[in-house]
Amino acid sequence: MEAKKMEHPNDGVKCIVNTCEYYMSGDHCAAEKIEVHPKNATGSNETDCVTFKPSDKTY
Repeated sequence: MEAKKMEHPNDGVKCIVNTCEYYMSGDHCAAEKIEVHPKNATGSNETDCVTFKPSDKTY
């Protein structure tokens, strides 16, 4: 899934992964949508953000 990068933060989504293409300073996410897997996870430690895309920028 490839999300479009917005010019503004996606309200309600906090992300501290500053190595992601969609990261915005202040721990915001600029992806238009996010996808989290797997379907039958039973805790946050079992989930992954499928939207993650490595960035070539360093913050």
